Amino acid sequence: MKILVTIVDGMRPDALIKTENAKYLLENSQYTLNARTVMPSVTLPCHMSLFHSVDPSRHGTTTNVFTPNVRPINGLCEVLLNAKRTSAFFYNWEEIRDLSRPNSLAFSYFCKGRLFGYDKANDIITNGAIDYLTKNETDFAFLYLGYTDMAGHNFGWMSDEYMKAMENSFANITKLYNSLPDDYVIIVTADHGGHDRTHGTELDEDMTIPVIVLSKNEKVNLDLENVSIKDIAPTVVNLLGVSPDEEWEGKSLLK
Repeated sequence: MKILVTIVDGMRPDALIKTENAKYLLENSQYTLNARTVMPSVTLPCHMSLFHSVDPSRHGTTTNVFTPNVRPINGLCEVLLNAKRTSAFFYNWEEIRDLSRPNSLAFSYFCKGRLFGYDKANDIITNGAIDYLTKNETDFAFLYLGYTDMAGHNFGWMSDEYMKAMENSFANITKLYNSLPDDYVIIVTADHGGHDRTHGTELDEDMTIPVIVLSKNEKVNLDLENVSIKDIAPTVVNLLGVSPDEEWEGKSLLK
């Protein structure tokens, strides 16, 4: 089994169910529309909580500027490295590089969204992920799609431009799903939601995120009640047969 986690930055559940390109995937997945992220509901703190399975008060990053841990915690990539598993990143927002420590990744692929445009950058890194993952054995991969968050800040969450970014994201996710070998389990989620042209508050629009789990041959049985973003890392290591770090606070979603 191999795992791909994909973040659609700023994806709201009520936007997901209106996205035409997502309907096929939802029909063939297990999912919840009521998972919760952490406060502050800001991109890098939420990603740090996903990868380190603790709240921002514990990992110390509370803005989009990375803050090194005073008392370090092993993140998902470090736990997998210690278990002799390989990890790869594909992303178009450079701060994502801080989610893993140096030497934890086997491969990384960065395309600057602000330079190429996030719509085109989504396409570039998705194609890069397909090319690499279909040719190289990789236990865990992470794909970050930033177009939706950019559209939300520039035009407003749930705007026509935001929904166009949702369609782009799920066109790319569908392409991945159809291209990757059948032994992949794909987890699609968000770091946070958004409202108006912002996020970061305790409003439900900011805090509620979807979690979608797609598999072909590798069927998994999940409990998707009371899901937290902190549950993603424990679920990934459980699927791969690896023990979680003892300091992680989340739970595995496997029944």
